[in-house]
Amino acid sequence: MSVAVFHISKKFEKFPALWDVSLEVQTGELLALLGPSGSGKTTLLRVIAGLEVPDAGQVTFAGEDVTNKSAYERKAGFVFQAYALFQHMNVFENIAFGLRVLPRARRPDSEAITKRVNELLQLIQLEGFEKRLPSQLSGGQRQRVALARALAIEPRVLLLDEPFGALDAKVRKDLRKWLRHFHDQTHLTSLFVTHDQDEAFELADRVVIFNEGRIQQIGTPAELRQNPTNDFVRSFLEV
Repeated sequence: MSVAVFHISKKFEKFPALWDVSLEVQTGELLALLGPSGSGKTTLLRVIAGLEVPDAGQVTFAGEDVTNKSAYERKAGFVFQAYALFQHMNVFENIAFGLRVLPRARRPDSEAITKRVNELLQLIQLEGFEKRLPSQLSGGQRQRVALARALAIEPRVLLLDEPFGALDAKVRKDLRKWLRHFHDQTHLTSLFVTHDQDEAFELADRVVIFNEGRIQQIGTPAELRQNPTNDFVRSFLEV
C-alpha cells in the first residue's frame, strides 16, 4: 500500500517541526527518515500514524485521504523506540493485546487469536518464549515482540521510531539484518526513523534526509553518496 503526505506543516507552540513537507512512499518500500535530532523526522512519522494532527496538509493511504481519521481507523502499526511492552503481561499476551481490544464485531475468537500469535512468534523466531515476561528477554527480543504486537492487527503500513536506538552496537547490527530479511519476506510498506547513517543505508530502499523540518534530499543510498544536492547533505553524509 502506498503512503503519501502533501504540504504537511506542524508547529509545537512557536517551534516549527515540519515545513511544507511532501513525500510519496511506494507500495512495499522500506523507507528511512534520516537526520539529526529535532529535524522533524519523528514528527512526520507520528503525523502519518495519526498520533499528531498537522496544522496544514494531507495524508493519504493508497490514495485515500486519512488526514482526519484516527490512528485506529488508519490501521497503522507503530513500533516505539522504548518498546512500550506491558511489563505485567507475558509475550503471548503482549502480542495478542491489539486483537483482544478490537470491537466485538471484529474481534477474533480465542482460537484465532492463538493461531495468529503463534504465527507471529514463528515469524519473529521466538517460538517457546510465549510465557516469558518482558523482563526475562534481551533488548533485541523485546524489540521483536514489539514488532509482532504491531503486526498482530495486520496493519496497512508499518512505522518504526528509532527501533534500534536503545540497543548496543552488536545487537543493533544483528537486528538490522533480521529486519531487512523480515521486510523482504513480507513486503509490508514500512517507514523507520533513524539518526544513524549506516543503519539507514544498510536497510532502506530509499532514504529521506531531513534538517530543520524540511526534506533536504530523497534517493537511494548510492544516489545520496554519489550526488548530494546541497551543502547540508554533503556535510551530514561526510562525502
